[in-house]
Amino acid sequence: MEKDRIYIFDTTLRDGEQAPGYSMNLDEKIRMALQLEALGVDILEAGFAIASPGDFASVQAISKEVKDVTVASLSRALEKDIEVAWEAVKHAKRPRIHTFLATSDLHLKFKLKMNREDALKRSVAMVKFARNLTDDVEFSLEDATRTDIDYLCKVVEEVIKAGASVVNLPDTVGYATPDDMTRMISTVMNKVPNVDKAILAVHCHNDLGLAVANSLAGLKAGARQAECTVCGIGERAGNAAIEELVMAIRTRNDDYPFSYGVRTEEISRSSRLLSQITGVKPYPSKAIVGANAFAHESGIHQHGMMANSLTYEIMTPESVGVMTTSLVLGKHSGQHAFEKRLADLGYVLGKEEIKTLFGEFKSLADRKKTITDRDLIALVESSRQSSPVIWELERFVVNSGNLMTSTACVTLRKGDKTYQEVALGTGPVYAALRAVEKIIRHPFSLEDYSLQAVTEHRDALGEVHVKITDEHGMYRGRGVSTDVIEASILSCLAAVNRMLDEASSISGGGSLRPTTSPNLENDMLRSHSDKEKEQGDAYNSTV
Repeated sequence: MEKDRIYIFDTTLRDGEQAPGYSMNLDEKIRMALQLEALGVDILEAGFAIASPGDFASVQAISKEVKDVTVASLSRALEKDIEVAWEAVKHAKRPRIHTFLATSDLHLKFKLKMNREDALKRSVAMVKFARNLTDDVEFSLEDATRTDIDYLCKVVEEVIKAGASVVNLPDTVGYATPDDMTRMISTVMNKVPNVDKAILAVHCHNDLGLAVANSLAGLKAGARQAECTVCGIGERAGNAAIEELVMAIRTRNDDYPFSYGVRTEEISRSSRLLSQITGVKPYPSKAIVGANAFAHESGIHQHGMMANSLTYEIMTPESVGVMTTSLVLGKHSGQHAFEKRLADLGYVLGKEEIKTLFGEFKSLADRKKTITDRDLIALVESSRQSSPVIWELERFVVNSGNLMTSTACVTLRKGDKTYQEVALGTGPVYAALRAVEKIIRHPFSLEDYSLQAVTEHRDALGEVHVKITDEHGMYRGRGVSTDVIEASILSCLAAVNRMLDEASSISGGGSLRPTTSPNLENDMLRSHSDKEKEQGDAYNSTV
């Protein structure tokens, strides 16, 4: 018997990107979109086009870039929003307009100041308006799980009549339980006479930790589109995680007899790319993609694994793209072995890029005896940062100890010239970053700093992520090195180069304002900035 097809709607670049810490620039969004296409999602919600010129540009660019996936843009139930959404997605091979309106009495009374009848009329009118632009229109009933069920059924029936091809019933605030989702979807399937003319979708938030369970319950009751994000990122506690949902269907296909188009072998790579772009790693015990997801430390577990892996593994690491290899790379390895291992890890690189990376690999191999896959991934991703090259690290010297004030002497290169400064600080990293700021003569604040080892051993690469801000915005940087001070400087320079590039474009290429006193004082102790949360609040949606 043919299994029912489930459509995976990915909203990593819209709902996910709205979460603090996950904002991306245009190049990063395109890289993520291409990976989501490789993952095999059916629909990619590229953004909220009217929210800002940057959002519009990214949705439009993604629409032109991807080829094998439907591209959607979110819009409020307003003609202007819908027109802008269409302008952004119309170049896609398969464009979709996704419009929404709240339907719960709570939202109608306190947020929209509308009655039920007016909301119904607006919903129908805006679906018709969108339908005149494209055949593929999705309508979402925001806060569906807290909407009166009879009214909900009426809205679903009318928007399908108006031309909606997909109707989404989201658990906007993560309030529902699996039983609630089953009742809601089953009622709509049984009471709405034209429900067969559209696909029902579920979009579940994770405020009670039930997003994946609720999504599966909705699918089992008759929904055929699930809206998710990579690693479950999103507003507040996030969304249903695409990797958990799909692997639950794959592993328990006896209970969830559905088919899907996701290539599960791309799951690990998708999670890894998201982490590399945003600097936010999944917690170690995160299902499917956490560092410990396939680790077994208990002696009993290890004994069982050696006897038969099925004793403690319900899925293989390879099924989600976690590669295992016996190929060991070191300083005597040749370029062919290096290139082959990168290909095995999913990297298709040009000859010049391979040549440059091989040189960096050899330099790293002189410091480390054995190069692991994670070292290679860190090396490739560090070289692929989309920041422009303005300032480069030439050399540095630090002097530090527990009974002295740390001193850093940093030399940077800009074009053919080098610049050197010395700075003091309460620690070597602090002193080094102060020296960088003195050289570039553009004040910035350090909002976030994180250091993690790429591998477990003493000679592990250190991976540093920083977030800095100036008067124009927030900028991320990433650096890797076996020397954590060097990694810190490299990550700072990656962020600084982005900052200066944007400042230069804003000022029309003119000179940047110099600074006479460093602005890093006390910033090493500052917590995550609230500025990201403020960006786009006027158009923020939790559908």
